[in-house]
Amino acid sequence: MRNLKLTLSYDGAEFSGWQVQPDAATVQGTLASVIGRITGEKVLPQGSGRTDAGVHALAQVMTFVTESSVPTENFVKAMNDILPASVRVLEVMEAPTEFHARHSARAKTYRYRIYRESICSPFLARYVWHYPYSLKEETMARAAALVVGEHDFTSFAAVDPERGRGREGEPASNVRAIFSSSWERLGEEFVYTVRGSGFLHHMVRNLVGTFVLVGRGTLQPEDMARILEARKRSAAGATAPASGLYLVGVEY
Repeated sequence: MRNLKLTLSYDGAEFSGWQVQPDAATVQGTLASVIGRITGEKVLPQGSGRTDAGVHALAQVMTFVTESSVPTENFVKAMNDILPASVRVLEVMEAPTEFHARHSARAKTYRYRIYRESICSPFLARYVWHYPYSLKEETMARAAALVVGEHDFTSFAAVDPERGRGREGEPASNVRAIFSSSWERLGEEFVYTVRGSGFLHHMVRNLVGTFVLVGRGTLQPEDMARILEARKRSAAGATAPASGLYLVGVEY
């Protein structure tokens, strides 16, 4: 048996998210089908996390166990020959038996792109959040810095019915460590980059939606502490669109 680690990139607009679903095109389901055609095995590849419908990945990581003897370099070519153009396998390598794409992850980085000009090209629209309205970008940057550290991010987490429970049946912890959180201007775009130990369902999109309220003046940067302490989803802003979000990379 071999444990293979794959790094891949995909256009999330083409899929109904990562996780396999009946009667819907998903990244996981597409990959499982392609692997099955190559190896003749029925496998369900495990990703580092479940990206939502419309969310993109620059370097998602997944693992699967196989009895196939196909060399790793041949896996890359064979999979890319079959996969739709919206998914590319960047690398395949042998991993230790105990390695798992999700359980072994130590940090992840996400990026969110807001397009600020008045007109957004139709060829860019599904890869950004088009927001041409007035925003105090420097104020948003100040707010972003205030979530760095270890906090309970319940206020920024969507309800996830499929999420497991912790020890002794207690609800799983919503505490996460954020190592860096910043906004920067890149041409016509205002881009948010966040790196942390892990992220809750919709957490990055909910953070972005709240930062936009700060940029509009509805909230102040100092309100971030109050929102975190509230531990209520209703205390934070609306969920930003999926189109602007990218999983940039996973660290092990």
